[in-house]
Amino acid sequence: MQSPFLSLAMYLDENPEYKKETAMLIEEFLIQRIEGMKNEYGVKATQTFPKLLFFLDEDNMYPDSEYYYLKQLAVKATARRMNPDYISVKRMKEVYGYAFPCMGCRSFLSPWYNEKGEVQFYGRGNLGVTTLSLPHIALSSKGDYELFWKIFDQRLELVFESLMLRYEKLRGVKAKVAPILWCHGVFSRLDPEDEIISQVENGKFSLSLGYSGLYETVKYMTGESHTSDKGFEFAMKVMKHLKEATEKWKKETGLGFAVYGTPQESTTEWFSKKLKAQFGEIKDITDKGWITNSYHVDVREQIDAFSKLKIESKLQEQSTGGNVSYVEVYNMEKNLEALEQLIDFMYENNVYAEVNSESDVCGVCRYTGVMENDPETLDWVCPQCGNRNQEKLSVVRRTCGYLGETNWVTGRKLDILNRTKHL
Repeated sequence: MQSPFLSLAMYLDENPEYKKETAMLIEEFLIQRIEGMKNEYGVKATQTFPKLLFFLDEDNMYPDSEYYYLKQLAVKATARRMNPDYISVKRMKEVYGYAFPCMGCRSFLSPWYNEKGEVQFYGRGNLGVTTLSLPHIALSSKGDYELFWKIFDQRLELVFESLMLRYEKLRGVKAKVAPILWCHGVFSRLDPEDEIISQVENGKFSLSLGYSGLYETVKYMTGESHTSDKGFEFAMKVMKHLKEATEKWKKETGLGFAVYGTPQESTTEWFSKKLKAQFGEIKDITDKGWITNSYHVDVREQIDAFSKLKIESKLQEQSTGGNVSYVEVYNMEKNLEALEQLIDFMYENNVYAEVNSESDVCGVCRYTGVMENDPETLDWVCPQCGNRNQEKLSVVRRTCGYLGETNWVTGRKLDILNRTKHL
């Protein structure tokens, strides 16, 4: 199934004047998502897009809340279709001051005020991401903390130069290069001969300092996961260092720099291969075939869902330009009460979080359940009819912040296959 990469915000109070109408639309979207959509084989399967963002708020959180029935539908949809994902209005306002949707799977903009003094999130964008391989810094330092921070700062300067190059490339570019964006109102209503650079300054657009592999970095430098006290202390120092860099760049340039947990769709494998080629095979670092996404806990670690979300919630606060946390669960359709308790925990602790399970369909025998995986080829296999044709299998998993289907690079597939269930 082909569909555009869209994220749909389900926020009742985004426009209070139309709250009841918004509730009706949210209800219909959730009912349709629960139902599923027929794929090319006529089998109802899980849609990967549009990505649904359900905003948890006081008016839908509790049994006596007016729109609690929407939350109940959301829980049911998540159990069956791994969507919607959840944004906590409470936690987001604590961290950002406002509640607003992300761009794509995880990119958040800082509040920006237009000429009327009104906060604006729509009609803005991102100039791009440059991603730091944190494990490369750690391995290059050979475990020497003083050298680690020195190399870290050198790499940060390279990121700054890269992002400023992206910005400078826009100098002299005129609005007529993309009239829909710059002349017809998506971003602005400039004259065709106007330069667009004025529209991306003063924090209106973001420039993202991406990062990956916090787990591997902490593991190599401390010998422990960042779920331990020692490991978490170092992890927080790393995250704060990233944020301090972007705050410094903001003051120096007036541009919207932000810390962004890079999704790593394919970079997870590319970084891993490059690290192994340069530094050799190192247990838990370069021997896995993937690098752990952003600040996440190691996918293999035995940890319960609530502890994982709690630890990652503290790191989310340092990654305000882009973050998402998720937990892996077994099929929860017969235990919606437990799933709702997990989502309630997200409301109290996490800005933005997701629930992952499996949702597979065979296009040959119509089997619906969980596909098996060949450990040698990593191909998906139908347990009922043995179908190995990857083009006739719908295997939906969480790629990073969004759902993907059947085909991933080897590194991402290894990451998916090694994920521990947390509930």
